[in-house]
Amino acid sequence: MDLELPADLVAYLEELDAFIEAEIKPLEEQDDNIRFFDHRREDARTDWERGGLPNEEWEALLAEAKRRADAAGHYRYPFPRKYGGRDGTNLGMAVIREHLARRGLGLHNDLQNEHSIVGNNVGLLLMLEYGTESQKAEWVDALAEGRAGFAFGITEPAHGSDATHMETRAERVGDRWRINGEKTWNTGIHKAPYDMVMARTSGKPGDARGITAFLVPMDAPGVKVEEMLWTFNMPTDHGRVSFTDVEVGDDAIFGGEGRGLAVVQHFFNENRIRQAASSLGAAQYCIDQSVEYAKIRKPFGKALSTNQAIQFPLVELQTQCEMLRALIHKTAWMMDEYGAFSVSDKVSMCNYWSNRLCCDAADRAMQVHGGLGYSRHKPFEHIYRHHRRYRITEGSEEIQMRRVAGYMFGFMKQRAPKGVDAD
Repeated sequence: MDLELPADLVAYLEELDAFIEAEIKPLEEQDDNIRFFDHRREDARTDWERGGLPNEEWEALLAEAKRRADAAGHYRYPFPRKYGGRDGTNLGMAVIREHLARRGLGLHNDLQNEHSIVGNNVGLLLMLEYGTESQKAEWVDALAEGRAGFAFGITEPAHGSDATHMETRAERVGDRWRINGEKTWNTGIHKAPYDMVMARTSGKPGDARGITAFLVPMDAPGVKVEEMLWTFNMPTDHGRVSFTDVEVGDDAIFGGEGRGLAVVQHFFNENRIRQAASSLGAAQYCIDQSVEYAKIRKPFGKALSTNQAIQFPLVELQTQCEMLRALIHKTAWMMDEYGAFSVSDKVSMCNYWSNRLCCDAADRAMQVHGGLGYSRHKPFEHIYRHHRRYRITEGSEEIQMRRVAGYMFGFMKQRAPKGVDAD
């Protein structure tokens, strides 16, 4: 078994680093753009006059960075070549996402709103997999170029982790569908022209079948953003949205009637392995910075790095990083070889452990750096605040562990590898 990363992937990381230094860093530093990454001025990102929404200038800066990355051939890395991408793999994306996060926060990669110079455009990947021919004709180019997008209306106020008990309903009325319900934590809804709304169209609560995904225009009559939800980490782009007698046609169905849950699961598996890699990269950044600081900080006349009380916690964190990295690479490789659903247990392992590890590493970095680490002169408190969210939002730790247990104890079955018939 060859554990070496592909040579072309290693070379591509160097290409990305060169692009960041030549294009992205200068943009980050011009016109005081650095204010958006100076954590003492983090309020620069937040438009307090508009209910805590992201500042328009910040989002425009992120868009310009993506435009430059796209022009240089980086943003569409995971997309098929026919759409301007590089046929990127799950392994490639995992390695890249870790690499960018390990560089620290910046205009090249800022996970607070999933910004990166290498796009994680799940919407496009889902459109290629599940869209009808007419939907692809309308959406693919616009998604690839960042001119259009849709948010994900999955979670409901009374139903978080268990999407199968959702109360949002869609009923056929003549040749139309009428949607009633409510979604919360609708991330990106402040800008998205469409929302992918999951609604039950048949079956009973708890059934996996009978849930349909609809692409609903946000300007349709009956759609209302009720509030933007404030969090541990500002600004907010998370909305609570209500749908009252909202009407759409059959052309709004995405992924087939009654099969919306498969769309969600595909989105979760591909996104979770990438997000796990990002949390690993952020954890490694915290450890790297702590090691370097411990070498130069000399209380009582000797370097912190000589103290086992400093060494041992960092050793434990580094050991976890090395083990997790191996599992993430193996899992991503298996997803490429056997299909995204063939290793769901390992995806859950990677996801819940990496998010916990990142929070532990950020907390330890604050401790090693002392008062400076707790302050906003260093990014550790920001990393903690942001990544603490992923212990809930990408499927809570408890749900991820429940999934693993389901496979371990035989309550659930892995999907057969692609090309292999299931028994």
